[in-house]
Amino acid sequence: MSPGILLTFIIGYFVMLIVVSYFTSRKSSDNSTFFIANRNSKWYLVAFGMIGTALSGVTFISVPGAVGTGGFGYFQFVLGNAVGFIFIATVLLPLYYRMNLVSIYTYLEKRLGFWSYKSGAMIFLISRTIGSAFRLYLVGIVLQRFIFDAWNVPFWVTISLCLILIWLYTFKGGLKTIIITDTLQTTFLLLSVVLSIIFISQRLDLNIAETFEAVKESSYSKIFFWEDFMGTTSHFLKQFIGGIFVTIAMTGLDQDLMQKNLSCKNIDEAKKNMLTFTGIFVVINIFFLSVGALLYLFAAQNNIDVSAMKTPDYLFPEIALNHLNIIPAIIFMAGLTAATFATTDSALTALTTSFCIDFLNFDKKKDQNSAKLVRTRHMVHVVFSVLMLLVILGFRVINDDSVVKSIFRAAGYTYGPLLGLFAFGMLTKRGVTDKLVPFICILSPALCWILDKYSKPWMGYAIGFELIIYNALITYLLLLLSSRSTKEQTTF
Repeated sequence: MSPGILLTFIIGYFVMLIVVSYFTSRKSSDNSTFFIANRNSKWYLVAFGMIGTALSGVTFISVPGAVGTGGFGYFQFVLGNAVGFIFIATVLLPLYYRMNLVSIYTYLEKRLGFWSYKSGAMIFLISRTIGSAFRLYLVGIVLQRFIFDAWNVPFWVTISLCLILIWLYTFKGGLKTIIITDTLQTTFLLLSVVLSIIFISQRLDLNIAETFEAVKESSYSKIFFWEDFMGTTSHFLKQFIGGIFVTIAMTGLDQDLMQKNLSCKNIDEAKKNMLTFTGIFVVINIFFLSVGALLYLFAAQNNIDVSAMKTPDYLFPEIALNHLNIIPAIIFMAGLTAATFATTDSALTALTTSFCIDFLNFDKKKDQNSAKLVRTRHMVHVVFSVLMLLVILGFRVINDDSVVKSIFRAAGYTYGPLLGLFAFGMLTKRGVTDKLVPFICILSPALCWILDKYSKPWMGYAIGFELIIYNALITYLLLLLSSRSTKEQTTF
């Protein structure tokens, strides 16, 4: 597949997004539009667009690649995700709408205090920056290998160009623009995964029924793993329970995806959005796992040495771009680009929103849409783009694993204290020693790191995605130990 053809496609793709941005932001580009889309988003557009944001390039590449060693075991985690999404729809969203929040972390200020609020917001900024950098890093290494290496373009230039293009179509319209662009990008993503299954099946000389049977009968189709609870990270309970709490933390306590939910007109529409999204999310993950099985079957049939690849993340792009014809290659690139940039543009908007509301106190200003505050918001948007670039370059130096594992491993450390803070606020009526909260939020991941490092040699227990639960529990217990009784009644 010619690098020039792929580059031309990507340029055309971004031109389309910039045109969409122009039409969605030309009438209004103030802070209210940028932060919450004037609370006028259609729930079905939000639900559909959230698919692209939640899945990202990680699902698109890393999940199929991981099938080679883990089979369909990732679906255990997806089932936990579904339970977490239902919890968000029925418990967290009603809370956020009742309090009329723009930044969800203002809940912590009202319930626990100033330093708890700032700690929660800072945890989000760190967590989302790292998570989004991981996701953009994934598409960056693919673009670098299959396009920009042909012209010896440095990796940092590749990533910089991606971030500049994202900034161009998000800096004015923010969330209002992203609701529309994410709808387009999710369409590309879904078409890409379905068409990829069709193209690979054709190369394997299989019809639809035979494809289903081939995947089912392959050695990769095992879903549930019940063996060796202590010594493996793939046991059903670890994956399922970890999936529940990772979802609650990374979605329900994350300004990025909750910001889209809060842009709906009312709580009923937000709930419909979340529950519809959940159903589509589960089904589409089955398709991604099926793509993975077909890729490994294709590799075996065509003598492609998967073990020689630096990471299994390269398997899907290698086959799509080098072993299929031009149409499947373009379809793949459309899906990958859509999945990754739907996540990154949304993250940059959410990071900008959180910093402006939680640290620059835009919500407390008399005129939140003044020209001065809009200029400040633009500058914050630029700063987070640069920060994400630096994190990606750092990750390129140290990463040696599948990105999907890295993201959820990092989430266990960064989102754990946030989950503990919200749990303490919602499950107790006790007050906290507010000034100690920042230190607790640092101490908890440190203790969790020790637990993670030594649990297997000490107890024979391997910690998987449930790492976030232990981190949150440590945070909760430390908050409880330093808490005080209060006569204050709360409805939060």
